Amino acid sequence: MRKLVAVTLSVLLLTAGWQPQAGWARETGGCASAERLHVPRAEHRVVACLTDLTTTGTIRSGHTDPADWAGLTQEALPAPAPVPGVQVDGYFRDDSATNTNNGWQHDAQFVLRLPESWNGGLVVSGSPGNREQYANDRVISDWVLARGYAFAATDKGNTGLRFFTDGDRPGEAIAEWNQRVTELTRAARAVVAQRYHRPPSRTLMTGLSNGGYLVRWQLENRPELYDGGVDWEGTLWTEEGPNLMDFLPTALTAYPRYADGGPDAAEAHARMVQAGFPAGSEFLWPFHHQYYWDLTQRIYREEIDPGFDGATEAGTPYCEPGSPECDADYDYASRPAEVHDAVRRIGLTGRIGKPLLTLHGTMDVLLPIARDSDVYAGMVREQGRGPLHRYYRIEGGTHTDALVDVFPDRLRALTPCHRSAFLALESWLATDVQPPPSATVRRPADATPADLVTRCELGG
Repeated sequence: MRKLVAVTLSVLLLTAGWQPQAGWARETGGCASAERLHVPRAEHRVVACLTDLTTTGTIRSGHTDPADWAGLTQEALPAPAPVPGVQVDGYFRDDSATNTNNGWQHDAQFVLRLPESWNGGLVVSGSPGNREQYANDRVISDWVLARGYAFAATDKGNTGLRFFTDGDRPGEAIAEWNQRVTELTRAARAVVAQRYHRPPSRTLMTGLSNGGYLVRWQLENRPELYDGGVDWEGTLWTEEGPNLMDFLPTALTAYPRYADGGPDAAEAHARMVQAGFPAGSEFLWPFHHQYYWDLTQRIYREEIDPGFDGATEAGTPYCEPGSPECDADYDYASRPAEVHDAVRRIGLTGRIGKPLLTLHGTMDVLLPIARDSDVYAGMVREQGRGPLHRYYRIEGGTHTDALVDVFPDRLRALTPCHRSAFLALESWLATDVQPPPSATVRRPADATPADLVTRCELGG
């Protein structure tokens, strides 16, 4: 239970503010030209030459926020060797101030990392959940920097549990996420060209959860900026559904009846499974009911449909079904046209324009696979883009890898599967070697929990 409490504190959507440490100043000489780097459209930027751009070094120097990426990986995930280079932190013009990183009280913050030993590529990512720009540091930045890529990440333009206060109309805060990724990608490509005296030979997009949604949207709407992407359990938004607002209310209504064990427990369990929460995942339901389902439903519903609860912001926590304006009773299908219009504006179509590899855990009970990536893979095929897509259903994977430390014999981490997918995309683009066919990736019968920290064979 103690470990579960620790995981709980780390996987919440809100991250604490961070103040730069004394190491914020330049650690080493030899890169005076970096001071001249210009980030197009940025209002502010700070350049630092660092002996190590990975989290091992940036924790020490104060160039990351560990609270931003806590809970996204297993504790045992190996750290790479030091990667020296240049880090650029800054922000673009914005009028919201939910991000407190760097003491700036300013949204649209970004981080760029430019390794001394560069492989010619650039990886762009947006934050998962409602986290800030350092959220991918441990899970993505460390690994791609070790492979020689430049790395760029954004906070998406609004952060925290009150992200829905940004924007002038429903859906606008989420729409800004896509605009900020596009803005960052263009700026990062320019900075890379300044630093290395040539543009990137390859620009790849990757991210998890809300970050995976950003990958899908960019490859559908801005494919000219990228060569390909890896989508890690991206959030699915579609006007007619599914979307999270049409399955989370079922969990809020049915799960308490199932947990009570009364005469209608079996019927409640059947409703949970029908809504997409797979049989066999019941051991994860108490945690998600306590920390995720209600909070996620209320804050995203407030962004899309603020009129549902009148002047109240983000509803009433854990309200009883049948009480006034209770999110447990929310019925997306019956809501007014303007609500559906808001979802349409941020919605996905499946019409990708560049190669995309998707992975999703079969034990994801925040964004259940049957209501998300299974559907998105079908959308891609319906758009005639199937040859550009591969889809890997990871048996035993769940939404955040930190939960694997709590249930090591029931779950497996998605981080090594993400890395396998990334390598497969590299080969696809570089040599036209086709990735393994779309498949359900079974947990190897002979694998121990320690084996699975770094092992995931997509073609196995």
